[in-house]
Amino acid sequence: MVAETQIVDEETLDMSPLDEVIEQYRSQPGAVIPVLQKAQHIYGYLPPEVLQHISRGLRVPLSQIYGVATFYAQFYLQRRGRHTVRVCDGTACHVRGAGKIITALERDLGIAAGETTPDYRITLEVVYCLGSCGLAPVVVIDDQVVGRLVPEKALELLRELP
Repeated sequence: MVAETQIVDEETLDMSPLDEVIEQYRSQPGAVIPVLQKAQHIYGYLPPEVLQHISRGLRVPLSQIYGVATFYAQFYLQRRGRHTVRVCDGTACHVRGAGKIITALERDLGIAAGETTPDYRITLEVVYCLGSCGLAPVVVIDDQVVGRLVPEKALELLRELP
């Protein structure tokens, strides 16, 4: 996640940063997507309380807010880890062993692809092309591209994460 992103306390959410965003966009038509983007940047994901607050603030039905948030893959309704690990399983990466990397990471982290560790340290995702086929197999850890990986090296990189 971006350094400025707040880690959400499950008990209470400070809506004041979101209120500023809503106020900025309130009178603009088509403001739902940019408000959702900014809200996700603030909170790291879009919890139900945030979606409800946006609905009330923009005077847009909650069903429409949920519809937009669930339609676009860029929005997350579940809390994510401090680190995002994306393993490419596109053709070149798959042929060069991405499946073994995915299996090793799932086993080591105790989660399946698409899930987040219980301590919210790592979210593991499988994607189907990162555009770095010449470096296959490729993993992106946060925003760092690491290529020509083997399972042991991938595990080592994850263990080095804070």
